[in-house]
Amino acid sequence: MAAVSESPVFRATTTAPVNIAVIKYWGKRDATLNLPTNSSLSVTLSQRSLRTLTTASCSAGYPAADELTLNGKPQDIQSSKRTLACLASLRAHRQELENANSSLPKLSTLPLRIVSENNFPTAAGLASSAAGFAALVRAVADLYGLPQSPRELSRIARQGSGSACRSLMGGYVAWRSGELPDGSDSLAEEVAPQSHWPEMRALILVVSAEKKDVPSTTGMQTTVATSELFATRANAIVPARMAAIETAIQNRDFPAFAEVTMRDSNGFHATCLDSWPPIFYMNDVSRAAVRLVHDINSIVGRAVCAYTFDAGPNAVIYYLEKDSALVAGTFKAILGSSLEGWSGPFYESLKDVSSPGVALDQVDSRAVDVLKSGLSRVILTAVGEGPVSVEDHLVGEKGEILSRQ
Repeated sequence: MAAVSESPVFRATTTAPVNIAVIKYWGKRDATLNLPTNSSLSVTLSQRSLRTLTTASCSAGYPAADELTLNGKPQDIQSSKRTLACLASLRAHRQELENANSSLPKLSTLPLRIVSENNFPTAAGLASSAAGFAALVRAVADLYGLPQSPRELSRIARQGSGSACRSLMGGYVAWRSGELPDGSDSLAEEVAPQSHWPEMRALILVVSAEKKDVPSTTGMQTTVATSELFATRANAIVPARMAAIETAIQNRDFPAFAEVTMRDSNGFHATCLDSWPPIFYMNDVSRAAVRLVHDINSIVGRAVCAYTFDAGPNAVIYYLEKDSALVAGTFKAILGSSLEGWSGPFYESLKDVSSPGVALDQVDSRAVDVLKSGLSRVILTAVGEGPVSVEDHLVGEKGEILSRQ
């Protein structure tokens, strides 16, 4: 139990979303600054389904060292260079404010107590670090009253987790790789807000909630060092795909969005397979989901769904709300409504669906069998907004750690 403070406790709490890339970030041109080899683009997912809740607090009565608690467990913050880099940047911005206005409380000098909780499995390929660092940066920025925009704060979040810079905004977000050695032009920007294409939905098939075998950072290093396909993807293929996906989003062209998304996922995992030794993030259940998506699109005669896989086995399947019964309804018919996750705010259009959107005798029976036995849960979600400030604090008025789990 963290010590209670008798000194004033300053608090700010924010929620931050998960984002799932459709053009993948993989590889670093500068590991220290977390600068990517290529640009990337993601869909910010609704916090009604997936979110990190973080309270940043500071007090003269806290122990001298900064503290971080994640999902009820104390973290060794001093050994995390990435976290320390984020906090140092945020403190420097606060100090600038204090130097310019002597009446401000000297919050930059006070130790921090940060408490964070996810409502989804950590380190299981669900972009937990992206939501986590975005929430940390946004919460501390709010605590410090910083005037920096989400775009400017994305430079700081990038130091913690590359994809975290994209979780500082809602809708459809690009992370520009930049060219400058200091990384000042490597930041996120909103390509289109949630309101531009709000019909986008996502069905996440959670294959395993266990920690993945090869952490993303290790995987990136191996791929950059050993894959012969990697440079071609980063230098030639991704720039064209970034242009194509941004055009598809602006035009709300789902078939174009779907093809670019699936091709880039395949290409990313091809570079992992081309690494030495090869890296396998997808498994038999992942491949069954790929087969089923292609079967559904083939049977319907148009692209109504698209898969993408991050550095893990979980499938994220995008589709439009109008095709919910056709796409998610087919998966529901295969998996059975008793599987955890067929509920929540995005279940309304599916609750009365009792038959598959496509005839199951037309899809690959082996893929159906593998999916039936290989999933632990599903998550129904949609495109969503960026971080939100809330009053649901995880730190009490006296500095005590509270729990919302």
